[in-house]
Amino acid sequence: MLNTVTRQLVKATAPVLKEHGVTLTRHFYARMFQHNPELREVFNQGHQRGGSQQEALAMAVAAYAEHIDHPEVLMPVLERVAAKHVSLGIRPEHYTIVGRHLLASISEVLGEGATPELIEAWAAAYGQLADLLMGLEKQGYHQAASQAGGWTGWRSFRVQTKRAESEEITSFELVPADGGQVPSYRPGQYVSVRLLVPELGYRQPRQYSLSDAPGRAHLRISVKREAADTDRPAGMVSNRLHDHVQAGDVIELAPPAGDFFLHTDRQTPVVLLSAGVGITPMMAMLAHLQATAPQRPLRFVHAARHAGVQAFAPQVRALTQAMANAQAWLVHEAQRPEPASAQPDALGRLDLQHLAAQDLLPPDADYYLCGPKGFMSAQIHALQDQGVAAERIHAEAFGTGGVAA
Repeated sequence: MLNTVTRQLVKATAPVLKEHGVTLTRHFYARMFQHNPELREVFNQGHQRGGSQQEALAMAVAAYAEHIDHPEVLMPVLERVAAKHVSLGIRPEHYTIVGRHLLASISEVLGEGATPELIEAWAAAYGQLADLLMGLEKQGYHQAASQAGGWTGWRSFRVQTKRAESEEITSFELVPADGGQVPSYRPGQYVSVRLLVPELGYRQPRQYSLSDAPGRAHLRISVKREAADTDRPAGMVSNRLHDHVQAGDVIELAPPAGDFFLHTDRQTPVVLLSAGVGITPMMAMLAHLQATAPQRPLRFVHAARHAGVQAFAPQVRALTQAMANAQAWLVHEAQRPEPASAQPDALGRLDLQHLAAQDLLPPDADYYLCGPKGFMSAQIHALQDQGVAAERIHAEAFGTGGVAA
C-alpha cells in the first residue's frame, strides 16, 4: 500500500495531467521508441500516428492519479487493459522499460515541477499499478495456455480460405500451422493478428473480432479495409490483409481475449445491435446461439450505409430463420440496386423507438452493442431512455480501447 504522502503527491498531479497529459504521453512514446525501437512492434503505429493512443494513455494516467486512494474503482478498466496486454504478449520485463521512460518523461515535461519527491511518489504509484496489471496478466496467460489447444505469445496460423463478404469486409478462416487443436473462446471475443508491414520494416499487431462460433476446426476473422480519410491514414494491416495475404499464407495469432462476449449462462432474450464492421462479433454470437440455444428469443439488428457494404446478409437471414423465435432487421441509410438477399428491412437511420413499437426490443433482454463510437453512444442513450437497465447493456466500441482494425 502507498503511504499518505505518496498518494497526496500523486493525486495533486491529476489536474495537471488532465490539462497537459497528451503532451506528456506524446513525449513518453517518442522517448521510448527512440531508446527501445523494438517496442514499435508491440504498439499500434496507426493509433500512434493518429494520436488516439497518446490520448487514451493520458486519460488513463490522469484517472489513476485521481483514484490513487481507491485504485480498485478502476479494476474493470484494468482487467480490460490486462486482457489486451495478454493478447499482445506484454511481459513483466516490459513494465521496467515503460516505467523508466514514463518517470523520465514526467521529469522532462514538468521541469522544475517534477521534484525528487514527486518522481519518487510516481515511481511507487507506477510500481503498484504494474503489480496489479502483472497479477491480472499472469492469470490471463495461465488461462490461455491451460485450455485444450491453448498457447501464450504468438502462434502461426495458415489461411485456409479467404472470402469477400462485402465491398469492404473480407473473411479469413485460419487453422494452426502446427496441425494442433484450435482453442475454445467466448462468442464476441477477439484475437490479435501480427504480420510484417513492409513500409514500416517491422511487424504490427491488430485486434480483430472472431466472426464465427467456437467449436469449429478453424478461427475466422472478418476484416474491414480501412481506407484513408481526412482524419486518419489508410489502415496498414487491414489493407495488407486484403491486398496481399492469400489462402495458404501464414500469419501470427495471439490467443482469444476480450471482455465483450455473449452471456451463455442466461436464458434472457438477446438483442444483437450493431453497425458497420461491428457485425463481426455478432455473427459469432448468432451462430453460437443457433447451434446451442435455438429456442432462446433473439433479435438481430444491424445498420449499414448501403447494400454494397452490408456483410453476411444471407447468413443472418438463414441463421435467424433456423431459430424458433428470432428475427433479423437490417437497416441501410441509402438504397442501391442489389439482389433481394441484400435488400434491407428499412431505409434511413436506425431508430430504436420504431423498433420498440414493432416488438423488436424485448424489455427484459440482454443487449449487445458493437460499432463506431458515435453509433454506440447514440444507441446506449436510446436504450437508457427506454428504461433498459445498465447491467443489461453490454458494449464493445472499435478503437484504441477495444478492437482495432
